[in-house]
Order: sequence, then structure tokens, then C-alpha cells
Amino acid sequence: MIRRLLRLIPPGTIAVGAGLGLLGLASYVHLAVAGHSLTEADYSSLSVLWSIVFTLGIGVFMPVEQEVARVVAARHSQGLPPGPVLARGVAVAAVVLAVLVLAVTAGRQPLADRLFAGDGTMVTVLVGALVAMAIAYSTRGVLSGLQLFPWYGTQLGIDGGLRIILVALLGLAGVTSPVWYGLVLVAAPLVSVLLTLPPVLRTIGGGVPVAWATLLRGLGLLTVSSLLSQVVVNIGVINLQLLAPSNTAAAGALLSALVLVRIPLFVFGSMQASLLPGLATTATTGDRAGFHSLLRRALGIVTALGLTGTIGAVLVGPWLVRTLFDAPDVLGHGDFAWLGVATLAYLWAMVLGQALLALDRHRAQALAWTAGVAALVAVTLVPAPVTLRVELAYAIGSVVVAATMAVLLRDGTHRAPTPTRPLDDAVAPAVSGGIR
Repeated sequence: MIRRLLRLIPPGTIAVGAGLGLLGLASYVHLAVAGHSLTEADYSSLSVLWSIVFTLGIGVFMPVEQEVARVVAARHSQGLPPGPVLARGVAVAAVVLAVLVLAVTAGRQPLADRLFAGDGTMVTVLVGALVAMAIAYSTRGVLSGLQLFPWYGTQLGIDGGLRIILVALLGLAGVTSPVWYGLVLVAAPLVSVLLTLPPVLRTIGGGVPVAWATLLRGLGLLTVSSLLSQVVVNIGVINLQLLAPSNTAAAGALLSALVLVRIPLFVFGSMQASLLPGLATTATTGDRAGFHSLLRRALGIVTALGLTGTIGAVLVGPWLVRTLFDAPDVLGHGDFAWLGVATLAYLWAMVLGQALLALDRHRAQALAWTAGVAALVAVTLVPAPVTLRVELAYAIGSVVVAATMAVLLRDGTHRAPTPTRPLDDAVAPAVSGGIR
């Protein structure tokens, strides 16, 4: 029976899931050791750094990975090497990275003063972490497109394993500077890329350069959706620091709570690798019943995950953040209830967004995330206790995204779904999970 079940799992799911699992565990270990080692103010600075890195890093570089993977997969099916695609992908990532670095450098002092208690070194660490993410996501696109999922999972696993080792060493050495805990986000991804570079170099090949339009066609809208989705899920910690800079305990406690309630998102990351191809296959063949059946099953799974996570977080969340992360006792059961509801709605949005992508409706997905961020901003500006505001903003923003997607998806599936591009060109393998 076990062998039969394993045959039902799409290729690469176990390898990628194992890597994502270790990377997820690393997040908990990283923040737990830092929480026990740093002061409230320093842990708040690390929390803000963490939120910015993953908001910008995943938001702008994961779309590059997905588009590189899409084009590499299409070329691989025709026996063409991935080298020209990687060259274009690295160029795109380099341009995006340069824009981010220039913006961060230009605003170095205001960023340091408003977000890191005047510590400019943390801004330098932020730049280094963005460089590391740009390199990592570019190479992962090739590994994904060539379906080298064991190597892909290995890169994720090395990244996570190194984070655990490095922060453990920092904790044992009694390091109390947030800079060193931030540098882990620079070193671990870079080393993981170096150790998994051989398969990329062996298969890179040469050939005629890929037309820019091939890579850039859907990248703009995909980047908008990806960046806005990370804003919805990560901006709360940053807003809390901006709105209540003197409340150093709240930002660190909120990040610790978010890491706990978002455990279902790590689980969804493994399923995401096979969800989009499955939806795109049924859409391309005009199998409307199969499309809706797969969508309903996916929504059912994430609903079960989200409800389970929410109940667990409400019951033991306040105790866990104090025990695991040494977080201040500033969040209660009601706070975890709002965060759990928000995560459940966010999971719905992730599934519905995959359905829109399968139908080649990138614009509709971007519109939904834009509506969600607008709702988030509106709620954040409402006069109310700051912590409650950012929690409600996350929840209401996620609900608005999911509801908008559901409406747009319903309007677009009255007829048999048929994307406007061939399957091998429409599918963007999204095996990177989500929140890292």
C-alpha cells in the first residue's frame, strides 16, 4: 500500500518536501536561538530584517525562478540546453537586484533610524541577504525546469541545515549581536548554491540566446502578484515597528507568532509543486469537471490544514512563543485566533491563485492581490490598538484576496477552461514553496 501511495505522489514532491521541511525547521531554530540570545530591542531589529528580506526576496526573485523554470522545461522537452535561459534569468535578477540595492543604499540612514534603531550595519546585512536570494532563486529555476528535484531539495536542505548549525554555534558562543544572526541569511543560501552548482554546470550548454520576450512576457504581472502576496503575509511586523517604534516587545513577539501559525504554508509548499501542473493539464484539455474536482480537493486540503493550525495556535500559541522563542507575554489567544483566520484565508488565496494561473489569467491574479493590499492598508490606518490593527489587516487583506479570486475565477470558468498558450509554455513550476 505504501508503494502504491508513493506512486501517486508527483515526481519530486518528496525531495522538495524534505528540503522545505528542513528549511522550515531552520526558521524555527533560527528565531528560537535568537529569541533566547538577544535583547527585546535587538530581536525586534532581527524580526524587521527577516520580514523585509523575505518580503522583497521571495516577492521579486521567485518569479524569476518560476519563469526560468517554465522556459527551461519547455526547451528541455525539445532537447535544447538551459544555458541561454539561465543567462537571461541571471541578467533579469541582476537588474532587479541593482534597483533594490540602489534604493536601500540611498535610504540607508532613514532605514537604519526607523527600522533598526540606528544600526546601519543591519542595512548592509539586508543588502547581502538580497544578493544571496537573487543567486539562489536563479539557479533553482534551472534545477526545477530540468526536473532535477533531488538536487533542488538538496539545495533547500543544505540552506536549512547550515542555518541550524550556524545559529546553534552563535548561541553556544553567547553571541548577542543581531548582525551575526542576520548574516546567517547571507551565508547559508550562498553555500547551498555552491554545493549544488555541479548539475547546473554540467547541463548548462550553449546555443542561440533566448528572446527577451520569452522570459519577460508574464514576468511583470507574476512579480506584482508575488510581491503583493509577500506584503500581505509579512508586512505586519514592519508596520508594527513603524507605528509603534517604542514597543520593541511587540514586533519580535508578532514574528514568532506568525512563524507558528504559518506552519500550514510550509506543508502547502510541497503540494504546490504538483497543483499548478495538474490544474493546467485539465484546463488545456478542456476537462472542466477535472479542473473543478482538483480545485475542490486542494481547497479541502488547505482548509483542513488551516483549521487544524488555527485551533492548535489558539490553544497553545501564547505558551509556545514564550517557551520556544522567549517572546514577551504580549499576545493572547485572541491574537492567535486572528492570525490563524488570516492564514486560512491566505491558503485559500494561494490555491485560487494557482487556478487563475492555470487559466493563464495573470492579470486577474494581480488584480486580486492589489485589492487585498488596498484593504490591508485601509485597515492598518484605522484608529485602534496597533497590534490589533496589523492582525486585522492581515486577516481582512487575505479574505479580500481570496474572495476576489473566487469571483474572478467563477466568472472565467462558465465555459470549459482553455488557456491561450500551449501547456508547456503556460505552466510555471512553483516548487519553491512560499514563506521561507
